[in-house]
Amino acid sequence: MSEAAARFHEAIALRNGAPALVRAIRPDDRERLQTAFRGLDPESVYLRYFSYKHELSEADLDRLCNPDFHERVVLVVTQPGNTEEIIIAAGGYVAHDAADGVRAAEVAFTVEEDVHGQGLSSKLLAVLTDLARADGIQRFEAEVLSRNAAMLGVFEHSGLPMQASVEQDGVVSVSLSLAAPSAADASR
Repeated sequence: MSEAAARFHEAIALRNGAPALVRAIRPDDRERLQTAFRGLDPESVYLRYFSYKHELSEADLDRLCNPDFHERVVLVVTQPGNTEEIIIAAGGYVAHDAADGVRAAEVAFTVEEDVHGQGLSSKLLAVLTDLARADGIQRFEAEVLSRNAAMLGVFEHSGLPMQASVEQDGVVSVSLSLAAPSAADASR
């Protein structure tokens, strides 16, 4: 287990100035996560899962709310609610050994519609990049529908070297190198 990932928490401000917290998911987030998922627009669900579903299954909730924080890392972004915090975004990765011998991870995000454009996917990607690098992961991979311009833009503007290819059915395969930037690159 990556202690840094399992204990991660950072107070942030959305672009509109609203306070939020980026933190590691916890087992007690099951109902908060299900509530957030049920509040998603069907199109957002389709863009994330490539299918329509109305709620997360018990197996989905088990997998998401109980990651090992090494092979699977899940972070949530929360805001204070009337009685408890509300999940407004989530992101994570699942690590694997790629065919080319590189330690890679599939990365994905979900953001509630009312906070789109507030920089949450970019923030989650930056945090996950740092955690993945510390855990020896060298590349993020993602499959994104070509019509999901917002997510493709997050990857393109991440500052990470990116390769993308359009596969069948309008799916874009994205590869982001997590190799730490050289001193020369960092000074540019």
